[in-house]
Amino acid sequence: MRLDVKRIMNTPGDGLDFKEELDLSDVGFGGVRPAVQPVSVVGTVRNIAGMLQLRMDVAATLSCVCDRCGTSFEKPFRLTLERMLASELEDEENDDIMLLDDGAFDLDELAREAFILNMDTKMLCRDDCKGLCSGCGANLNFEACRCKKEIDPRWAALQKLM
Repeated sequence: MRLDVKRIMNTPGDGLDFKEELDLSDVGFGGVRPAVQPVSVVGTVRNIAGMLQLRMDVAATLSCVCDRCGTSFEKPFRLTLERMLASELEDEENDDIMLLDDGAFDLDELAREAFILNMDTKMLCRDDCKGLCSGCGANLNFEACRCKKEIDPRWAALQKLM
């Protein structure tokens, strides 16, 4: 969706609200596409003393697979993004200022980019996930390891003493 902000550019104190649902089901992370439900994008553009300020909230419920134990789970995703909008840039180095194209910008592209850049690099079902045993494959969150502890042959004689 292209958001046209020309009508508020020269009116300090004026604003423009927006609300959209974005389909990001094609975005994949490690072979998984977590955004199976539409992503909610809600925000406003305000003219504050001649400067346009964008504030956008991106929210979704992600369908994830734990990177340690392989369990499927749902995880809430929330992100607040703030940017200043300008018709021309004086400082090319500032990432918080976004350049308008003929008084408008692509809201979908901005939300998509923010979603991708703010995704967790590692999805965990819980912070203290123990993962899977590398020997027997047991999910250590729910059961003990079933592996028989092999004794180093050099210590076998001591094991007999115990």
